[in-house]
Amino acid sequence: MPLDWMAWTWETAGFFAAIALALVTLTLLAAYRPEKPRRGILGFPTTRGDRFFVSLLGTAYIFIIFMCAGGEILWYPVATAILFAVAMFRLA
Repeated sequence: MPLDWMAWTWETAGFFAAIALALVTLTLLAAYRPEKPRRGILGFPTTRGDRFFVSLLGTAYIFIIFMCAGGEILWYPVATAILFAVAMFRLA
């Protein structure tokens, strides 16, 4: 099989499916309910897509920092990432 080297698991596939679903949802929202960029805590105008992208980047950094610090239980960075994403969409 050509994709055997990728070691896909159902968790990995679910993660990428969730990202794809979020992108489709954001695209449909942009088409049916366009928004004007708003200036928030980041200090520059952002749209839904911008805030989603920053949330994904922040989530990646949260997990990398947590794993570098030796964390084994991943529920703590999951909770932190969710709070970060909520803050990005509410305050940014």
